[in-house]
Amino acid sequence: MTISTRSQAKTRAESDAIVSPESLPIIRLPLRFEGDDRRVIVRPLILGSTRVMSVLGRVARFDEPTVERLLARVLAGFGQRHENLEQVFDSHFARAATLTGFTCDWSLTRRRLAGSYFSMEYAIDSAALFNPSIVPHFDQTGLDEGSLRFIMSLRATGEGHLSSIVFRTGVISRELDLTIDPPPPTLHTARVDPDHRYEAALFRRKLGEMGVTGEAVDRVMQSLPPEGFTIAELSAAIERVRPSIPSDAREALRAMQWLANSNYHIRLARRAQLSELVIFPMSEEEARGIEDLRLVQFHDNGTVRYFGTYTAYNGMRTLPMIVETSDFHRIDVHTLNGPAATNKGFALFPRKIGGRFVMCSRIDGENLYISESEYVHFWESAQRLRAPKNAWELVQLGNCGSPIETPEGWVLLTHGVGPMRSYAIGAMLLDRNDPLKVIGHLDEPLITPVGEEREGYVPNVVYTCGALLHAGHLFVPYAQADKSTSMAVVAMDELINRLLDSRPGA
Repeated sequence: MTISTRSQAKTRAESDAIVSPESLPIIRLPLRFEGDDRRVIVRPLILGSTRVMSVLGRVARFDEPTVERLLARVLAGFGQRHENLEQVFDSHFARAATLTGFTCDWSLTRRRLAGSYFSMEYAIDSAALFNPSIVPHFDQTGLDEGSLRFIMSLRATGEGHLSSIVFRTGVISRELDLTIDPPPPTLHTARVDPDHRYEAALFRRKLGEMGVTGEAVDRVMQSLPPEGFTIAELSAAIERVRPSIPSDAREALRAMQWLANSNYHIRLARRAQLSELVIFPMSEEEARGIEDLRLVQFHDNGTVRYFGTYTAYNGMRTLPMIVETSDFHRIDVHTLNGPAATNKGFALFPRKIGGRFVMCSRIDGENLYISESEYVHFWESAQRLRAPKNAWELVQLGNCGSPIETPEGWVLLTHGVGPMRSYAIGAMLLDRNDPLKVIGHLDEPLITPVGEEREGYVPNVVYTCGALLHAGHLFVPYAQADKSTSMAVVAMDELINRLLDSRPGA
């Protein structure tokens, strides 16, 4: 699909803007990313240990010819829809056996048949495809002069509104033609490798920041090597302590396991395309999903890498996370640590300022903050950048992804929540050397929900997790009502001029 941006008319929502008129004319592209029921992955079917043993007992009663016939039928029905399906069944059988302590001398065929009963298809974005972020692609070869290949991440939700991350790719030409690569017919859930070792002092510190303390934590940590431990050693220590811990204190044990499981590596097969990758919740502790990845291409002394911040959620608490990669084939996933690493909406600046990493966040759920740190995984303090002020953002104010650097300053897109919980996208201009200094900010939104954009799973919401500057234009993918995603284009010089005009005394 190719769309000519220059052939689209600029419009400025005024009378149909539900809260405030838009600040300046923008281009809304006739483009929509929507969920697709046909995009499926294979995920474990989580059953309790008693039910797992019941299923295993029933599989044990089949004779071998029946086992072979049943597995062949499953593979015939699902094998064309998924790569390496038999290996997936192996993994899911092993998971069930570990859960129950089940041992057997079964044939490989019987184990795979059993694994198929602990597996299910999951339509990854059947409910929604929203909250996008966009960055330059790591591979810019083979393009016409002046063109830019990009990566777009999107939050996908399916059955149970469980969130994961998917990717799309495309090219923006020098003439501002936007081409979207077709989505692949099959998807890959990445292979996960847990971190090798955890530092005991750091692990305990993060537990304290999460509010997880008490006798259960003390007893587990005292039994672990102070110089470091593996996830297997932690799991064994938790199980040794569990029987003697009161039931009302066992949530701490679960939180410890959750924290360990939240630090891991993702590997995507070299032959797989990035648009085939699904970053799916990797453990039961991420039961409610992965929310709102904010990607940034980070430049540091001539090197380029990618960071992304997101929120892990288990239905009870949130955990701020950060991912790091150079090519999206190996992605390192870690927790964000420190007193300033709380709440949601962390967005890393695309380079260091004064030799330090800089992050924009909303640590109190209401105001915008700026943090600085020598280490990207540790954030000790934060200073308030701005509180809600305008009518369309009085409930809360947050960022909409990493800021864009321009000669005039950092352009930071924001989101504001106004009356009737309506969300709009705004913008601020920050000093390049001192991002705590606000040069100007839009008094009215840049993008506000209008027309059909208002209707969806969560009405009256437009939202983005990051924009991309190319050929003097800001490409802003934005979600509509937590249901689908579209794209707006803004001339950067017009936006900068409007922000400069908003300076006090301008």
